[in-house]
Amino acid sequence: MHRQALAIYLNDHLAGATSGVELSRRIARAHRSSARAGEMQRLAEDIAQDRQALLEVMDSLEIPPRRYKIYAGWTAEKVARLKPNGRVVRRSGLSSLIELETLRLGIQGKHHLWRALTHVPRESNRLDTSRLQDLMDRATNQMATVDSLHDAAARAVLSGGNG
Repeated sequence: MHRQALAIYLNDHLAGATSGVELSRRIARAHRSSARAGEMQRLAEDIAQDRQALLEVMDSLEIPPRRYKIYAGWTAEKVARLKPNGRVVRRSGLSSLIELETLRLGIQGKHHLWRALTHVPRESNRLDTSRLQDLMDRATNQMATVDSLHDAAARAVLSGGNG
């Protein structure tokens, strides 16, 4: 196992996971009065649990989390909020579309992470492959949820509904 490469890879994903948790919570808050609020809240909770699972994997592999990468992920999500959305003060429907697309990319990356970890040499006996499979399955379900939310948002925003 190339320990240094693994440490960098996992810490990079930790930065992304930190950003993903913040983004998913933001989306859930922004839509707390929508018909799909419960679904969005569960998604945010799952993403937070996945970040915790990553920290547990890192701990089992004795890879320390790099705080600067965690802060970078947190900051990146906050900076991304500054993107123009066609409105000066409040959210636009376009904000939801872009945020869901960004979240989808992050979940897809997370799925690839869990799959990549199945290639960590077995001699370490530190990774539970059935747990990794469960995490991959959950990521697949999360992508389907985000795809459904995105389709609904796209219909509403791009058809002239409430963009």
